[in-house]
Amino acid sequence: MANFAKPENALKRAEELINVGQKQDALQALHNLITSKRYRAWQKPLERIMFKYVELCVDMRKGRFAKDGLIQYRIVCQHVNVSSLEEVIKHFMHLSTQKAEQARSQAEALEEALDVDDLEADKRPQDLMLSYVSGEKGKDRSDRELVTPWFKFLWETYRTVLEILRNNSKLEALYAMTAHRAFQFCKQYKRTTEFRRLCEIIRNHLANLNKYKDQRDRPDLSAPESLQLYLDTRFEQLKIATELGLWQEAFRSVEDIHGLMSIVKKTPKASLMVVYYAKLTEIFWISSSHLYHAYAWLNLFSLQKSFNKNLSQKDLQLIASSVVLAALSVTPYNQTRGASHLEVENEKERNLRMSNLIGFNLESKLENREVLSRSAVLTELVSKGVLSCATQEVKDLYHLLENDFLPLDVASKIHPLLMKISKLGGKLTSASSVPEVSQLYETMKIESLSQMIPFFEFSMVEKISVDAVKHNFIAMKVDHMKQQRAERIRKEIEERELEEAQALLQETEKHLKRGKKKPILDGEKLTKQTLIERALSEQLKERQEQEKRLQKVAKTMDHLERAKREEAAPLIEAAFQRRLVEEKVLHEREQQLEVELSRQRHDGDLKEKNRLARMLENKVSTFGISGFMFLREGALGRDNLLCRFLRLFQC
Repeated sequence: MANFAKPENALKRAEELINVGQKQDALQALHNLITSKRYRAWQKPLERIMFKYVELCVDMRKGRFAKDGLIQYRIVCQHVNVSSLEEVIKHFMHLSTQKAEQARSQAEALEEALDVDDLEADKRPQDLMLSYVSGEKGKDRSDRELVTPWFKFLWETYRTVLEILRNNSKLEALYAMTAHRAFQFCKQYKRTTEFRRLCEIIRNHLANLNKYKDQRDRPDLSAPESLQLYLDTRFEQLKIATELGLWQEAFRSVEDIHGLMSIVKKTPKASLMVVYYAKLTEIFWISSSHLYHAYAWLNLFSLQKSFNKNLSQKDLQLIASSVVLAALSVTPYNQTRGASHLEVENEKERNLRMSNLIGFNLESKLENREVLSRSAVLTELVSKGVLSCATQEVKDLYHLLENDFLPLDVASKIHPLLMKISKLGGKLTSASSVPEVSQLYETMKIESLSQMIPFFEFSMVEKISVDAVKHNFIAMKVDHMKQQRAERIRKEIEERELEEAQALLQETEKHLKRGKKKPILDGEKLTKQTLIERALSEQLKERQEQEKRLQKVAKTMDHLERAKREEAAPLIEAAFQRRLVEEKVLHEREQQLEVELSRQRHDGDLKEKNRLARMLENKVSTFGISGFMFLREGALGRDNLLCRFLRLFQC
């Protein structure tokens, strides 16, 4: 490792090595200078050296070298000249972006070149095998090898810069700028996997900021400038997540914003809160959380009406109409009814998280289902004057659905209103009509119910009705089997008639060809209809004769079966009596055998007792009276056991 008296000498040496094609040696020389403890004080030549250093790192795609050099340079200049570090990092990101754009411009098929799910994943084994077997690489494969490495390096560049700049009060503006550029990279090239990782990285940085509160140069979130930078970053993250269609990540981004506001206990500017609630309306609508979707619209209306002085009457009317339509789209029943305990608990936790996002703290009222409900939001619409600001069509729709009882005419009255309204969440329209119809009819065809709601398909009406029954909103039963059976019978009859007509026609044609036909009277016209009628009459006659034969055969079989049973009855009775006698004899024999066995066992036990009684005198003389009494008492409990033992011993 060469030692240089001045930093300029290292730069000259690196340029000489670059001119002779030794970029690796040049990079190593600059790396040794930057990481050396000799140059820990910032100097102007160090900035030029860093420019050359990051250029070499980008040309050679040496991300690890770039990270080490930038970390050392941050240590050198973060307390002296932060702007120098900012210029170096901007130059580094500019070069990486430029290289990626150049590679992108060289590829003719961008979609195929960027068709990689994960920039951090290695090559698949099948791709390696294909590259060796095919010999000549295809255009798609060459595009992939040209473009993907540079995009991977650009992604690593953003990760490196964010890691270097994290949780530093002097570098937080540069950190926010880098995060915004990384978000734009994910948006421009549709990098959903990298966007999720980027959100997780930023989320972890904030968690570490709250964890290590005694860290040096830690950003102060209570400062307005720092808080604004962090909020702007999260709101940009939320916008990109919704544009990419990553709704789960968008919901987590909203939770990040809410958590940040909870930490600092400050409400952001009204313009940011408008974006916050506007994105919440999209997220809740996608997740089918219609109740919270309506509350998000209501909060958005309140913000716009209170703080937006430039809001026109037309825009206010449009927002108010959206609030009313969102409230009407809320299902009029509790969807957790009938669910399992685990599902109910999960739904409670989910509702708690969503209610906190829209500004309702339900921790102490978790069991109170009436805090957030459809009736509550409709009441607020009227009390806050939202309904009065809506368009006339929306007002009429509200009164038809909520106040009037017109189950048969509601569809005809609502349909023209729906034609005038551009955006409508219409699930509630059909759900609320079903119980009204049930008050008029006990039984009706589901096609008739579908005709009452012409702006929905039959499948949608059926789905909404089944969902309402599932959650005990209505009691209804749909008999599909009856309709299916009737359709099947009708179809079978039609097919049978068609087959019979075709068979009759073929048989008639055969008879005509063979000459087997009834004699035709003089002057009688022979037409196709006449032939069919004659064939039908002949078939009818044959069918009648066949039925008579079948009746005769059935009668004969009945007589034969009756005769067989009459002959078999006495035989069955005799067999039964014989069986009774045999069982009685068998029972008596078994009883006698059991008595003999019991007598033999009793005689054997008496002999054994007499044999053991001869030992009694010796026992009394040996143990005395007390011993005899003890033996007597013990013998009572062990008599059976002793007898068994002695019997086994004799055997």
